[in-house]
This record gives sequence, C-alpha cells and structure tokens, in this order.
Amino acid sequence: MDVRFKSRKLRFYATGLASLLVPDALFRQRLERMLAECSRGLSSAQTEAIWDRVYYYNRLRRPFELGAEAVRIGDFRYEKRGAYYLDAKRVVRHFDPDLRFAYRFGDVTWICETPSIVKSRPICREAVGSEVSGGETPGNANNLLLKLNSVRHFQFARDRLAFRDKLPGIVWRGKCFHEHRAAVLRTYRDHPRMNIGQSHAKRRHQRDYRPYLSIAEQLRYQFVLSLEGKDVATNLKWILSSNSLCFMPPPRFETWFMEGRLEPYVHYVPLAEDCSDMEEKMDHYLANPAEAEAIVRRANAHVRQFLDPRIETWVGLLTMHRYFKLSGQLAPASEDYSALLPVGSSSARAARKSWA
Repeated sequence: MDVRFKSRKLRFYATGLASLLVPDALFRQRLERMLAECSRGLSSAQTEAIWDRVYYYNRLRRPFELGAEAVRIGDFRYEKRGAYYLDAKRVVRHFDPDLRFAYRFGDVTWICETPSIVKSRPICREAVGSEVSGGETPGNANNLLLKLNSVRHFQFARDRLAFRDKLPGIVWRGKCFHEHRAAVLRTYRDHPRMNIGQSHAKRRHQRDYRPYLSIAEQLRYQFVLSLEGKDVATNLKWILSSNSLCFMPPPRFETWFMEGRLEPYVHYVPLAEDCSDMEEKMDHYLANPAEAEAIVRRANAHVRQFLDPRIETWVGLLTMHRYFKLSGQLAPASEDYSALLPVGSSSARAARKSWA
C-alpha cells in the first residue's frame, strides 16, 4: 500500500474520531450560517452548479415514507465500516437528532427498496414513472449519494509530468477478485507494451502477478487502465486528475464523483467490455497526442468541481436537507434553501416546485 495513502488514512481517522468529541449541538447551531454562505461570494454559475449536483445526488422528486430500517440521527453510532460512518456523521450531525434516515454502507450495486443514503448506485439514465414536481424520476432515485469512504475513493494526483513526457504504454495494478478483471489480465499480462498485473501479495505465485506500483510510478505512463471491481474503480479519480489518459470500459456504477456524467472521448477513452480494442486505441493516441491531451484537459475539468471543501460541505448538507424535507420530517414552513438559487435558473424552477 502507498505510504501516502497510509498517511492520509491515519489523518482521516484521527481527525474524524477527534471530531466525535465535539457536541453535535455545536454543528446544529452553525447549519443555517453555513448554508447561508452559499448565497454569498459565489457567482450565479457556481450556485447553479451546486444545485445541479444536489439534484443529481438526490434524485427524489416526490414525498416518500421512511421504512422501518431508518435510524434517528441521535442513535447513529460508530460501526464496523468506520470510514463510511465518519463521512455520514460529518453531514447528518448538523440536523435535529430526532430526524431519521436509512443508509446502506459498502459497495451497493442494486437499487434500494426505500430511499437510502449510499456510496454507490447503478448508473441509470432512463426515467420511470412520473412525479409531483413535473418531471420524471430516474430509476435509481432511491439510492441517494453521499461522499462516503472518501479516504479511499477521493484520492487525487499532483501530476507534474506532461503527457508527452510519459512512457508510451498502458499500466494497471490492483486486486483481481472478479472475473472481468481476470479475463483482461489473462489477455494482456505478457504483452510487451503493457505493464498490467494484479499485485495481491497472497497471489505472488500466479502468472498475472506484478510488483506493486505507487500512483506516482503508474503516472509515468501515458495511459492508465481503469477497471471496475464490485462497483466503481478506485483509481478513476486520480487518473482523471492526472496528465495520463484514462482507458476504461463505460462505467456501470457511480458515486459522488458522478461517473454517470463522464462521456466517452470527452473525459476518457472507451474500451470494449473485454478490452479487446485496447492496443488499437493506444496506437491511435500515440499517433495523435493532441487528441489525448484534449481529453486529459476535460477530465481535469470534471475533477475540479470536487476540490473546494466548502462546496463539498454545502452540497452534502443540501442533499440531506432535501431528503428530510421529502420524507415529511421537516415542516412545510422550514427553511426553503431554493431561495439561494439564481433567479430564473432551471434548478431554481425545479427546486421551488419540489420544496413546495
């Protein structure tokens, strides 16, 4: 494991556990002030972008009833999946302890039966049914995304090596517990132009084993392969924040990173499901580096929207506020944060319908 990641993980848990010593009442006292800041110091475009994300993460468009599995915020306790708990606690502790919410921690690859807070969900661009506010509700709306297990999944790169100065090849390292990954490794593990292999220490005896490479070492290559595991690919965030070009089959799952909004040939180079066209795609971008660099720039632009800690906090709070509002736990007269939206914006029109 990368020493940098170990250090980040230690800081994450130390800071998160220390924050639990602070009374939740102090966080509730600053909720209104924090959200009011959304209307100050931001351009209309920035505010619109915040609400666009809120509506992406929380796709519910009509009131719903909480299921029996929902827990009171005041009863929400530390559990085995500590990183998930600390990230969720960071958001929900700003709200009344009597409010209830449902959650599913771990790699969620299915649609929840009732609206629940999750890290991941299937990408679903089609809409089903109709709803009160005048639009259609996407089929994955019951999975509300929060930034969970952020210490693992939100690691970005500081890449100072230009694309054209990198090695002309493809690299991948990771664990290989799923057949779709194993199939790719069987095909390319001995390819002379590709440095691809699994690096699980307990599987050193296998032909597809390759020594561990840090993120910095992988970013010496022009092309980095991203393969989903059980749900999203952990390496996707740092690849798209780097000067290397991301190769991957179209994603099936999404998280707070909004993988469902990534476009082929815009943010990444799409591959066949079995990656059988990988060498052909590599040859194309080796011959056309300007095209590769344009995709890298657009990928970097997608990443930038997640880099401001203030905005990340505001989006999380607004996402949960809509959840509590639509579950009927907040009085109709409670704060209508759609007033923070630019007048006349598309998000403002949609918000004022759904908050009503």
